[in-house]
Amino acid sequence: MQKFLKDWRQDAMNKHQYDSAIFIGDKLLALTNDPNDAFWLAQVHFSTGNYSRALTFLEKHRLIDHSPACRYLAAHCCIKQSKFEDALATLGDKTPAHLLGNSNKSRRKLQHTSGNSRNGVHRKGSSRTERKDKSEEVERENTSEVKYEAAMCYLRGICFAKQNSYDRAKECYMDAVRIDVQCFEAFDQLMKNCLLSPDEEWAFLESLDFDNITTDSTDGSQEAAQFTKMLYITRLSKYKNPAEFSNAVESLSQHYNLDSNPDLLLSKAELLFTQCRFKQALAITSSVLETDQYNFSFLPLHLACLHELQQTNTLFLLSHRLADLHPEEPATWLAVGVYYLSISQIAEARRYFSKASMMNPHFGPAWIGFAHTFALEGEHDQAISAYGTAARLFQGTHLPQLFLGMQHLQLHNMNLAHEYLTTAHTLCRTDPLLLNELGVVFYHLDHLGEAVHTFLHALTIAKEIDSEPKAWLATRANLGHAYRRQHQWSLALTEFEEVLRQGQRDAHIFCAKGIVLLEMGRGWDAIVALHEALSISPQDPVATDLLARALDENAAEQGWNEDTERTDEALEEAFEIKREEMDRRRERAQRRGRGGVGKAKGARMSEGGEDSMMILSDGEE
Repeated sequence: MQKFLKDWRQDAMNKHQYDSAIFIGDKLLALTNDPNDAFWLAQVHFSTGNYSRALTFLEKHRLIDHSPACRYLAAHCCIKQSKFEDALATLGDKTPAHLLGNSNKSRRKLQHTSGNSRNGVHRKGSSRTERKDKSEEVERENTSEVKYEAAMCYLRGICFAKQNSYDRAKECYMDAVRIDVQCFEAFDQLMKNCLLSPDEEWAFLESLDFDNITTDSTDGSQEAAQFTKMLYITRLSKYKNPAEFSNAVESLSQHYNLDSNPDLLLSKAELLFTQCRFKQALAITSSVLETDQYNFSFLPLHLACLHELQQTNTLFLLSHRLADLHPEEPATWLAVGVYYLSISQIAEARRYFSKASMMNPHFGPAWIGFAHTFALEGEHDQAISAYGTAARLFQGTHLPQLFLGMQHLQLHNMNLAHEYLTTAHTLCRTDPLLLNELGVVFYHLDHLGEAVHTFLHALTIAKEIDSEPKAWLATRANLGHAYRRQHQWSLALTEFEEVLRQGQRDAHIFCAKGIVLLEMGRGWDAIVALHEALSISPQDPVATDLLARALDENAAEQGWNEDTERTDEALEEAFEIKREEMDRRRERAQRRGRGGVGKAKGARMSEGGEDSMMILSDGEE
């Protein structure tokens, strides 16, 4: 009868017929009074979302202290009801220290024992075989308990995160993965919430003992360990070790047929986004969303690519569809906010970013978007406050610190900007945008040598990560300005010409090129460059003044000023001769006309008019 009821119960669970499973499980528990059947029934109540009943059931049958699995389920019920203090009381607020160093000895021992059994080492009688079987059973139970202890560390981290104790939450997540390297939930929380810097992520990955993963064979265990490590590598920050990431993706794609797996495609798209290859990243995210249009893990990156490429129509359609079908998802309102941001309706964008962040206080893209709306309106104080909140929530990413530095840079608070950008640089040393902003700070502080070094370093890293060259034309232009202020005219001219060659026709770049050419004594080339600047921006006062100066210097070089002076002197002499001749004629006319006033007057007017015409004509000549 018990086997019949267990099979019936399991069949109901397989069909997600939870009422049937509860009905049969209750009868089975009455027959057996087995704690395992009681725990199974509590799990069914949890699966139906009836967390209070599941917790009450565990307490009624005194199962919470029966095993780590029961304690884990009880704490999980408390978390689902937002009773975080009760959950911590059930779990304990400290990680068992003995598990961190010896967490996987039992699994290693089990693997060793299983291997010996397969190789036929223990063959000295049935009694020894029985002892071995009992030992293996105990070891398996110990392994299961260790896994549940790791899971309880994960729940402990969830509780601390909900209480805004992010440092303690980070330590709990890390302890969970150290105890059980297969506790992906904890690892995902570390990566998704950016609790570790890129350097810390790689150091943490190297500290994990993947060899503790066990399968039925030694070779299988080694393969599983390497497979798991490569999967974890694809989840790390793309700002560091892109070559190792590419190797891991290539191996997983070729040997395990994961080339079209959404998680790997998301990692590839993230790498392309960090390289400013927005079109390629968008192509990947769009291909995944075509077959799985509500894969919400892809949406933040997909929305960012659409915003960068100004595809407002696509954003409009996507946000409307999400709002109709999934209004309970924070990513839905993030999409609406990004759309309004793309059409420059900043107030509306801020409202929807705020809504997304309230639905999920740990949703990083919503916080960053919310802060961007203040920055775009020039509300620097409020932007700094919002970026500061993001920096507190997401301690491992350098972006909030970078944006804080950029705000202070716009406010000309160079010391504060330098402080924030330096902090960001300690978190991530391989972001070209960060290095560009740091170089701008050095430039304004008149540390031109450090500015040149930083700009060159940014361009080198952009080339190493195979980033889009056009994305860093501003950095190259900044390098040219730094060279210009160092009076390294040829190097500055090379950088400005490279910017123009790659297609950035900007009036300021032509003006800068004109200044350099003037300093190099190439007046005519400077005039050409400045005319180009005025063709782009006809009212540019800087280009106008520089062009006047360039024309004067070019005229001086050609000797045109001396010729102009001689011409002016000759004209003055001609005018003087004409004046003297007019005066003489006027005197003669006056002497002849004293007898006939009317006639003389008419003649004087005629003669004077003719002379005037001649002078005017001569003047025109």
